Amino acid sequence: MAKKNGLFFCSECGFETQGWMGQCPGCGKWNTLTEAPSNAPAKSKQGGMIYSWTDSARTVRLKDAGTEKYERISTGIPELDNLFGGGITEGSVTLIVGEPGIGKSTILMQLMDTFRSDREVLYVSGEESPAQIGMRAERLGVKRNFLICGETRFEKIREEIDKSKPALCVIDSIQTLYSEQITGTPGSVTQTREVTAGLIRLAKTSNISIILVGHITKEGSIAGPKTIEHMVDTVLTFEGDNTGGYRILRSNKNRFGKSNELAFFEMGDKGLKPVSSSAALLVAGRPINSPGSCLTSIIEGNEALMCEVQALVTASCFSNPQRMSAGPDRNRVLMLLAVCDKILKLNLVSMDCFVNIIGGLRVSDPATDLAVCAAVISSAREVPVRPNTLIIGEVGLSGEIRPVSYILRRCLSAVRMGITTLVLPGSLQDSLEKEISDLTGDIGKAMAGTVRLYPDNLSEACDMLFSGG
Repeated sequence: MAKKNGLFFCSECGFETQGWMGQCPGCGKWNTLTEAPSNAPAKSKQGGMIYSWTDSARTVRLKDAGTEKYERISTGIPELDNLFGGGITEGSVTLIVGEPGIGKSTILMQLMDTFRSDREVLYVSGEESPAQIGMRAERLGVKRNFLICGETRFEKIREEIDKSKPALCVIDSIQTLYSEQITGTPGSVTQTREVTAGLIRLAKTSNISIILVGHITKEGSIAGPKTIEHMVDTVLTFEGDNTGGYRILRSNKNRFGKSNELAFFEMGDKGLKPVSSSAALLVAGRPINSPGSCLTSIIEGNEALMCEVQALVTASCFSNPQRMSAGPDRNRVLMLLAVCDKILKLNLVSMDCFVNIIGGLRVSDPATDLAVCAAVISSAREVPVRPNTLIIGEVGLSGEIRPVSYILRRCLSAVRMGITTLVLPGSLQDSLEKEISDLTGDIGKAMAGTVRLYPDNLSEACDMLFSGG
């Protein structure tokens, strides 16, 4: 029997379509379309299920908008304040996601303990009982006597929020909540979307800051409909290996501050401790004069971070050689391998190639292209890269080295860490040398004492990096 026409949602990506289909047009997954409930979400003046996410339907002039002043409240952890843009904004909704066991609940409990507000703080948990939360709080040394609500029904949570009027409410996790007004199991696309909409309206109307904990899929993306990321004000993502000691927290989206800011933490017996220097995580302990290792610089938010790129090229025992990337985008790495193979005749078609960014950092900055190529060439030829060298540049398909942004900021950050040789795009030589000549003080002297090399293509860069320049 043919499926009747109606509104269907994809349980993987949230794609909406009229009528059932075997394959989702949005994500390409099979048998993931589920029928939406026939009853529409009810309206509620107390922040219930309603299509509007805000409480204002008025049309105003720009000069009349923004008369309300939203205050920022410090989390008590400077690194988190930086991610939020100076503190948590009143009435904001934040989504924090990461792998199981990486520290989402831990960092939020620490945040609630140090939250700089005299008003009440509420912790809503659908995954742990109050007794379990109390045991974890004791282990972390939490001193604040905040409220705990072990409830998953949205209507009951709304009543508790209206009753206690907290300054901050943490929902752990959004996939465990459900509404009696919506059909479907907790965690389904419809339930997750409508409950999130209800919480957002509650936050905006009551001026309460809400933090939602979200799950991720096995592919690493945020579970639930993509709409959730658009609905919330801030999205924080944990990066790194949850089995290691270090954690990286990134702000992927922030309506009240700059996005792509990073905070570094170390997991200990008493929870997550901020790491003052990113070098302790990204650069410390790197091998010296080892083939396949080199340094580059990436821009995250307003900060230039040095990181280590490692590559391993070895003879393959498979009919199809392996290509793996941890950190850089895999498709971009495949492109760079093809460029290196064509221009430098490395015979990579019979070799396994592995590229890794130390520290578990995910990198999308094209300025790392030349460093990835240098690491691959170094490993393939078993020759170390020129010592104490920073490599920056985007590589084109014909092997040309193209300019990158924030070049002076990257160079200054590297020089402060003792880098003596800089390999930079040749097209930036004139403008960068002029900026360096204008520098004064100790940093000016340090920059003047560096060796700066400006290759125009990949072949020239190889001559400079592997033959002393």
